Amino acid sequence: MQRAGRHGRQPPEGGPMENGVGQEPGTPEPPAAAGPAAPRAPRARPRLVFHTQLAHGSPTGRIEGFTNVKELYAKIAEVFDISPTEILFCTLNTHKVDMQKLLGGQIGLEDFIFAHVRGETKEVEVTKTEDALGLTITDNGAGYAFIKRIKEGSIINRLQTVCVGDSIEAINDHTIVGCRHYEVARMLRELPRAQPFTLRLVQPKKAFDMIGQRTRTSKSPGEGRVASGKETLRLRTQGPAVLEEGPSPSEEEAARQVDDLLESYMGIRDSELASTMVEAAKGSPSVAQFAQGLDSVLGEFAFPQEFVAEVWAAVCHPKGDKE
Repeated sequence: MQRAGRHGRQPPEGGPMENGVGQEPGTPEPPAAAGPAAPRAPRARPRLVFHTQLAHGSPTGRIEGFTNVKELYAKIAEVFDISPTEILFCTLNTHKVDMQKLLGGQIGLEDFIFAHVRGETKEVEVTKTEDALGLTITDNGAGYAFIKRIKEGSIINRLQTVCVGDSIEAINDHTIVGCRHYEVARMLRELPRAQPFTLRLVQPKKAFDMIGQRTRTSKSPGEGRVASGKETLRLRTQGPAVLEEGPSPSEEEAARQVDDLLESYMGIRDSELASTMVEAAKGSPSVAQFAQGLDSVLGEFAFPQEFVAEVWAAVCHPKGDKE
């Protein structure tokens, strides 16, 4: 099995890039408009090239020109001649199923991308003897929800066939492919007690050394994010990807706290959502305005009022009474 470390980036061939699309070399400049000279446009950044492998072992491929997760998966699939729907999730700088290194909304310019693809399908019968199953759900941004954490001592923890990294494909033969993580978490919470149900799971294809921990009790400050202080490519759900500086230590800590609150209140972890909420809270002078802003853009989550207040407090550390 071939493994690769980080590679130096080679200067790309061809011209500059506009929103991930290369401009053909030799394209003439448009004629200058009459009248006062327009301000000169900023110089386009060079094309960004990333290295990638399939996590269970493959040659190294090169990808570029993507602006969101779905396009990223399509580029990886094209390199390795597979379907994009084969990719369950990606990790950065490790081929192991390590949820601490999960690709979220940002990729460091020196990060190496490992794609974890579909392996065996399995079904497990679960009886809900208490309200919480002990699962934390996240999703890959392209239609697959999967298990990010299994709480020690929980119902699911006692089922050795269920592992971190397993994609949840169906609940009681009802497919959930295309559902967001919060929708899957809500379905699992609403299942009645004492009535058995079936989970159909797809595990990542594994090499001999990829088996990791079933659960992690410690959380690193930058879980699911790239290291701070470095330029990163931020992938957005809408609009082009943008280059920006990595998050500051205080922003990483705030995002970690919000991610913990998401897990506590909703049973999901989502570093990109946590970062978005940190940005929104910083721009809101009160809990009420923060709640209003969240409802306008993230209303489908139906965040509890206590959760919204805790998020705002964690990010803004207000002095005095909270509204």
